[in-house]
Amino acid sequence: MVLTPSQMLPLGTIAPDFDLADAAGRRHSLRKSPGKAFLMVFMCNHCPYVQHVRSELAALGRDYQPKGLAMFGINANDIDSHPDDAPDKMVVEARTHGYTFPYLVDATQAVAKAYHAACTPDFFLFDGTRKLVYRGQLDDSRPGNGRPVTGRDLRLAIDAVLGGKPVAAEQKPSLGCNIKWKAGNAPAWFG
Repeated sequence: MVLTPSQMLPLGTIAPDFDLADAAGRRHSLRKSPGKAFLMVFMCNHCPYVQHVRSELAALGRDYQPKGLAMFGINANDIDSHPDDAPDKMVVEARTHGYTFPYLVDATQAVAKAYHAACTPDFFLFDGTRKLVYRGQLDDSRPGNGRPVTGRDLRLAIDAVLGGKPVAAEQKPSLGCNIKWKAGNAPAWFG
């Protein structure tokens, strides 16, 4: 496990479109998704940083999807080197932990590259016009640091964008395991 921070994509970046399947084969496209705001969470099953916050990820979906947040979990890890992240195990993960949002497979890793996703979890929040307003941490909790998982930083950003208010410009990067790139597929900006 390599502790990796977010790349901190520039605020105002337009959300790259995607058309990905969930583990059951249903297609999901950003351009066809209505929403007052859009949240992409790059995540996986095996990462201890994702495991640490999975209850809060489920709570975010339950709390904010009814308010107009379109939320997507995206797994870009190489399943050949990390079979615990395979689609059949994603189905179990989503069901076991109560994810109400689509949990999508980025098998080519093209979507992760387009978003400059670097770690799991890595959060990207876009407003209704699909401009990036937040990229950063869920909160200050990390495995073993004793701080409770509250989702505070991300929840404040979601509340602001859904309320038509500006999101604070000071944002701390997310930290987690690095995305497991396929051999020869790591982007140039990835360390």
